[in-house]
Amino acid sequence: MELCNESIPGLQIEHVDIEPLPFLNTDLEIAGKYPPPVEAFRRKILEADSIFFASPEYNYSLSAPLKNAIDWASRPPNVWADKPAAIVSVSSDSGGKQSQYHLRQIGVFLDLHFINKPELFIVVQQPPKKFDSDGNVIDPQTKEQLKQVLLSLQAFTHRLRHDC
Repeated sequence: MELCNESIPGLQIEHVDIEPLPFLNTDLEIAGKYPPPVEAFRRKILEADSIFFASPEYNYSLSAPLKNAIDWASRPPNVWADKPAAIVSVSSDSGGKQSQYHLRQIGVFLDLHFINKPELFIVVQQPPKKFDSDGNVIDPQTKEQLKQVLLSLQAFTHRLRHDC
């Protein structure tokens, strides 16, 4: 993501860690309050201008930790509502097409507004190597495709926010 922050003027990407989130359990909601990691996560989503989802595909769907995060942020009040969003997925064979379509279906309920194009499905089994050992994108074509997705999200966000 550092590459994108440096190469797209006006774009700032903040990685939001979802690992600290407990499994969704409505018994943890007390008087309209959520556990501290959930409150912090929800605040990050609420403050964001747009959302960029990146996830591997498992069993034709998004990862369980991402689904858990989505569910926590959808609890009342739904902090996903009216957010522009984009998706990039990674898979060994299809590049995560099914997971992207599943996330788009979930987004309808959440009132997320996904960009339609470009779509980016990263197939990690096909040469050239896409990522280094730290998870950074190293393939020039994949970098350019990722940049195009983010430029589209940035433009879409400005249109929805009436900034243009």
